[in-house]
Formats: sequence, structure tokens, C-alpha cells
Amino acid sequence: MTESDRELSAIVQKLWDNDINRLRPGTDYRISLQGKAGNLSSMNVGDYAVGSPLFTYVDETIFKKETFLAFISLLDNYESNTGEPEVVTPEEEAENHKFLDSIIKTPVLKIVHKYLVGKNKSPEETTAFKEQLYRIWFELYARKGSSRPDSSGFEHVFVGETRGGCTIGFHNWIQLYLQEKLGHINYKGYTVNAHSTLPDENKHILALHFSWKNGIKPRGSIFIGVSPEFEFALYTLCFLTSPSERVRVSFSLYDLEINIR
Repeated sequence: MTESDRELSAIVQKLWDNDINRLRPGTDYRISLQGKAGNLSSMNVGDYAVGSPLFTYVDETIFKKETFLAFISLLDNYESNTGEPEVVTPEEEAENHKFLDSIIKTPVLKIVHKYLVGKNKSPEETTAFKEQLYRIWFELYARKGSSRPDSSGFEHVFVGETRGGCTIGFHNWIQLYLQEKLGHINYKGYTVNAHSTLPDENKHILALHFSWKNGIKPRGSIFIGVSPEFEFALYTLCFLTSPSERVRVSFSLYDLEINIR
């Protein structure tokens, strides 16, 4: 771990300690990991799943909190297939701004903002910082092979996309829960590598296999139970401060690598 990674880890620990809206495993939500996933490289979307949904219970009253409510309103604003042009309506743009307004006043965003200002990575004025966040997360861009803007940072990371039979992005537990509830998720089990310990249903980070709509997600690392503002703050921090595509951070019980490009 580099000195830069260690410094980032200290800030991420502060974010973790100040994520006041994080859910409690076993109390606010329960999951059933069931079995280890098989080899998805040879599977099709409809192939064998572990048998039951990942989520067995979520206290949905939590979704009435301001940041959760604003976040969920964004999840149906996108076309999942890459290559399909995105059209942002005035109502959707207003929802984007409402979400930023809700999270920018939370403790975790205030911590990140202060740190980024100190590193000359973000403007000090709150309105200008919000404009920076909007450009990073909500401005559309065209993926390779597309002639019109068909993606955004928010869509890729939090909502998910499908391309050529694969699910790409899709790293948010709220979207996973809601899509599973609608019957669009086929949970296929957890995954571990040779150096990993077995997953724990009380931990907040898991590596999962699942299919969504017409795409397979061979391996997806995902936070479970954290607030939308925590993830938004974490990924913004890594994106603006790291010169490399992958960032290693250690905090609480977790040691992870984040791909930010």
C-alpha cells in the first residue's frame, strides 16, 4: 500500500465512522448467501441459481429517509442497454439536483468536500462543488461504438448497464434489492478467491454472482447496507485524488481495491 493509499484509507475510515444512515445487518436487513457460485463463464442468464433470493428482509421505512428517497428516484431514469441513447428530461434533471442537494449536507460529504478543498481538487464554495459533482456523475458520454451519449458515471456504478450478454457496473445494494424484488435479479451465489475468507452475512462488503435482465454479472463486489451518500462520497474521493485506475483502501474490517476508471 502506497503512502497515498494510506492517507486515503484514513479519510475513508472517517467516512465509515460518520455514515450515520448505514443499516445494521441482522436488524435493518437480512441476507441469505446460501452457496458458492459456480463457473458463470459458461452459464446463460436462465441457468441454475442458488434457489432463493439474496435478500430475505429489508426494513423499507429506511427508504423514506431523505437521501435514500432521492437516490431511489434516480434508478428508473436510464436505458440499461449500452448503445441506446439516453434522454434526460427536465424532471430527471431536477431529480439529479434534488439528490445532490440531499447528500451534500450529510456528514460524509462534508468530510470529503473539506479534504478535497485542502488538496486543491474541489472548489470551496458549495454551489461550485455541487456543479463539479454533477459533471462527474450525471453528464452523459458516448461509449465506444455509440454515436450518441448513452451512459453516465451514475448509471454505470449505481444503476448498471447491459452489453453483449453481460451486466457491467451495478455496484449498489439498493438497486440490487429493488430489482430482485421485481424479479429481475437471478442470484447465483457468492464468490471468493484463493486468498479470501468465507463471506459473512453480517459484513458490509460481498462479492456476488448474479444475472440482471439479459446480462450476466460474473463477479460483482458490492457494499451491503451502506447509505447512498457514503458510496457517493467514497467513489468521488477516489476518482478525484488517485492518479491510477485502482485504489487500495483499508478501513474497519475491510481491505479492498476500487476500480475508478
